[in-house]
Order: sequence, then C-alpha cells, then structure tokens
Amino acid sequence: MTLTPNLRGALWMLASALGFTAMTTLIKYLGPGYPAALQTFYRQLAGVVVLLPLIARDWRAAFRTTRPGILIFRSSAGVLALIMGFYAYQKLPLADANALSFTRTLWLVPLAGLVLREPIGPLRIGAAVVGFVGVLIMLRPGAGGASHWLGWPQACALASAFLFALTITGMKVMTRDHSPFVLLVYAAVLGVVFAIPPALFVWKWPSLRDLALLSAMGVIGTFTQGAYIKGMEAGEAAVMAPIDYTRLVFAVAAGFLLFHEVPRAAVIVGAAIVIASTLFISWREHQLARRAAMAPQPA
Repeated sequence: MTLTPNLRGALWMLASALGFTAMTTLIKYLGPGYPAALQTFYRQLAGVVVLLPLIARDWRAAFRTTRPGILIFRSSAGVLALIMGFYAYQKLPLADANALSFTRTLWLVPLAGLVLREPIGPLRIGAAVVGFVGVLIMLRPGAGGASHWLGWPQACALASAFLFALTITGMKVMTRDHSPFVLLVYAAVLGVVFAIPPALFVWKWPSLRDLALLSAMGVIGTFTQGAYIKGMEAGEAAVMAPIDYTRLVFAVAAGFLLFHEVPRAAVIVGAAIVIASTLFISWREHQLARRAAMAPQPA
C-alpha cells in the first residue's frame, strides 16, 4: 500500500510526539538526582554522538558557514531554553509543562514582526492575544494550592518557549543560505560547548544505569527532532500542525500512569485556548504562504 504524503507525514509527527513524551518522562524521572543543567549536557552530548557518522562523511560541508555570530547566539539561546525547559518538566506536572510549551507559536507572532519584519496583521495578533489569555487561565492564582500568579517552574516554561521561538526565528533567517543539516550540526556541537559550564556547577558522575537512561534521553530527543522535521517535510504544514498537539494527550496519560498526576481543569481549559489560537496562527500562515506562491510573478 502506498502512503499519501500527508499520511506519511502524520506517522512521522505521531512518532515525534511519542518520542517527546518518552524524553520528558525520563527528564522527570531522573530529575531528583540530575539537575536540569546536567541533563542538558548529556542530552546535547548524545545528540553529537548520533550525528558523528553523518558529520564524518564531509566535515567541511557540515561546518561551512558565513554567519558564525548568529549560529553562536542561536545555540546559546537554545541551551538556555533546554535548561529552563528541563527544569519546568522536572518541577511541574507533565501536562502543565507541555501545555505551557505550546506558547512557542504565540511568541513567534511578535518575533516575526520585530525580527523578520514580516507583516503579521490583526488576525494573527488577535489570535496571539487570545492564546495568552489561555496562559493566564492556566496560571490563575490559587491553582494547585498556589497563592501567586507565577512560580519559578511556570516562569521557566514560558521563558523556554520564548527562547525556542527565538531560535526558530533565527533558523528562518539562516535557512536562506544554510542547509538544515548544517544548522542541526552547529546546534548540537555548540550546544555541548555551552552546556559544559552550567553542568560543572552541579556535576556528578552517573551510575551505569543512569548513564544508559541519560543517553537514551539524548538519543530519543535527537530522534524526536528528526521525526518532526521529516513529518513537516512530507505533509502539508497546516495538516501536520494539529498532530503535534497529541503530545499533550500522551503527557496526560504518562503523568497519570507513571507519576499519579491528575491535570487541573484550569490547565485543560487554558491549554484548549492556547492550542486553538496556535492552530489558527499556523493555518493563517499556511494560507498566506499559498497565496504568495500562487501570485503571478513579475516578468
């Protein structure tokens, strides 16, 4: 049976969502013994090991760049985003951390206008505002026994989403004259370099069992990234985007079965608003891209 491009892409996206859930489950499970900075180092190191055979084929091409400054900035922001994201997954229920990670698409709206100088229009601005209202619902005072709007784990989750949006914006700039593989190589290699200093402050040698789990977390994270890219390449972006949100369903299931976490009603309602807003933004961007592609080109 021949799979259609969208079905093939959907399978890759589901694999990415399952991989992401497995990775975040390991992050939370290992959290009591291995701080976020140390986990980030092992995550980046495993990614480099996975990429080494591909880099060895043509290392000059893998590291060829004309704009090292942007790559360095993007990698440092990515490492900081990973550390804060890992901390959030360690401290928050998996459903909460996943729901807050979806704000990445909301952050892309102002960044597209400010950094890329793209026209964003009132519809996307309105959708982003509605999405952030959903965030406020998830963070409402008194939820889960908290008496304040924003604790450190929630703040780190939001800051991580913003930094990831910043790295995506940088990637859009760099893909004009860099291949995705070059960007992936630099993100992995520079990621290890930037992850070393914070890891040294909390360093501990893992047992063989924990080393295996940390390595598995890193390999799964690299696979998840690759599966997401393959899914987006194979299918239409507007069709693939909703499938990524299945990881919230997987996160709720993993949190309940493995950590006895029951998602709060405020998280479910707020996440639904955020997801609806980000889906609209993704659909709107897809529509604008199609119109631009169909527009007659000047002679």
